[in-house]
Amino acid sequence: MKKIVILGSTGSIGRQTLDVAREQKDIEVVALCARRSVDLMEKQIREFRPKRAVMWEEDAAADLRVRVSDLDVEVLSGMEGILDTAAMDGYEYFVTAIMGMVGVRPTVAAIESGKKIALANKETLVTAGHIIMRLAAEKRVPILPVDSEHSAIFQSLNGEAGNRIAKIWLTASGGPFRGRTAQDLQSVRPADALRHPTWEMGRKITIDSSTLVNKGLEVIEAKWLFDVDPSQIQVLVHPQSIIHSMVEYEDGGIIAQLGVPDMRLPIQYALYYPERRPMPGEKLDFYSLGQITFEKPDMETFPALRLAYEAIGKGGNIPTAFNAADEYAVQQFLEEKISFPEIFEMLRHSMENCRFIEDPTLDEIFDTEQEVRDLLSRWHT
Repeated sequence: MKKIVILGSTGSIGRQTLDVAREQKDIEVVALCARRSVDLMEKQIREFRPKRAVMWEEDAAADLRVRVSDLDVEVLSGMEGILDTAAMDGYEYFVTAIMGMVGVRPTVAAIESGKKIALANKETLVTAGHIIMRLAAEKRVPILPVDSEHSAIFQSLNGEAGNRIAKIWLTASGGPFRGRTAQDLQSVRPADALRHPTWEMGRKITIDSSTLVNKGLEVIEAKWLFDVDPSQIQVLVHPQSIIHSMVEYEDGGIIAQLGVPDMRLPIQYALYYPERRPMPGEKLDFYSLGQITFEKPDMETFPALRLAYEAIGKGGNIPTAFNAADEYAVQQFLEEKISFPEIFEMLRHSMENCRFIEDPTLDEIFDTEQEVRDLLSRWHT
């Protein structure tokens, strides 16, 4: 019986992780953590019967305690509750399915307590990759990627130990505005950006896909996960989202991982690696697919991808500035306080004006996040 804790159980990845647990029937959900979706959390608790539940907000936790008072479940709140849960005994896999930098400290706590990490939280490696990967190596803890692209790279590396990587091909759908001009983007509204052509995801990551920020974050994440130079990571727009990524070796051979766009596959692979298990649902049908296509990413119309390469090239706390600026800008865009192109302007402004720290500590990473938020709130007003 595999025992797991899910950070972000009410989000898209968290719900699909529970789908895998529901289907496989040999996963015990020891604890669930979420922000404030009390209704859904109550349903999850009643179905999966975890020993503990944590809500980020205390008022949500107080409400939940009343609702599940008939069950044997401990309800905690805040970062203190999450950190205590990440570090507790009695489970094996820590699934980081939450969005944002809130996932960084719990991941550190889980690694320090020897847990295997099923990583779907990009911000953890984008902002603290130099800390996380060093700590994971020291504790001999595996970091198992859950993002479809990084899972694809991980799978393409299997059986190739010792063979040198020439290039990683990181595929991208291109988002809902592929082929648009910079002028077209001036009139984009949140509802337009939330219509992703192939994937069903949360609001933040869907906006990030439309700006290509998401792909930029994945470039930074891939650098840390697979210990390659950013110059070896090349983004390839592949609108059908069938090839999830590829690894090119120095002899020119390329190994790719293909499948339908379904996040349950990389989630299940991370939890059962190296075992593969049957999974219900649609399978790839090459006859009906007919053809697949590829394009270069348009980094002039969508400069976020170029800025991500610049951020990882500068290193230090600049990737944190890039990520923090995006979190702030996306929220402003969703609230219709800024235009779509202003997201790119906020990314650039933050990277150019943030105080540079070459080897930031965890505290300095979070200081950078706050500095960027303060910087953007002053600049925008």
